[in-house]
Amino acid sequence: MPARFITFEGIDGAGKSTHLEAVAQRLRDGGDTVLCTREPGGTPLAESLRELVLNQPMDPMTEALLVFAARRDHVHQLIVPALARGETVLCDRFTDATFAYQGGGRGFDTAVLRQLEHDVHGTLQPDLTIWFDLPATLAAERRGAARSPDRFEQQDIEFFERVRRGYQARAQAAPHRIVRIDASLDRASVWRQIEGALESRQW
Repeated sequence: MPARFITFEGIDGAGKSTHLEAVAQRLRDGGDTVLCTREPGGTPLAESLRELVLNQPMDPMTEALLVFAARRDHVHQLIVPALARGETVLCDRFTDATFAYQGGGRGFDTAVLRQLEHDVHGTLQPDLTIWFDLPATLAAERRGAARSPDRFEQQDIEFFERVRRGYQARAQAAPHRIVRIDASLDRASVWRQIEGALESRQW
């Protein structure tokens, strides 16, 4: 089977993590060897940096640099070797999240983010990005019922609206790669949309 790199994106509470394992099982049933991972994280070093990003106060530049440092280790230690073995990699967030959260949410310079993107992982981009899109107010309701908030989840609704607009901008720039999923619908309806995205690629 050919190597595939699929990422799952969306504001906190959109439900992307719930469906990642279902996609993994579908692909395994079709014969793929599947590696599931996440960002920030995926390697011991990146997981340590994740804890800092999610829990320690810092300015937007420090935040962006730590996220890309974690990504650098993740890409070189885990993602690229797995793809070289012909495995399918499913990742809960990747660089689109940085443009949405640090670029859109924090208002950090996207030109700097584009340079970091190039320096950290060059031409490596997902083959498919499944973007779970829903209003920030609905996402907040779901988050509140699910878990204690981290440093990002404590942000106000306007922050998440800016994040959502950041995702919209990335989707408009890469419509061939990013598939929008209406995540405001029930779970079965969301899954049908995901299946459609996979089937359109004969996956």
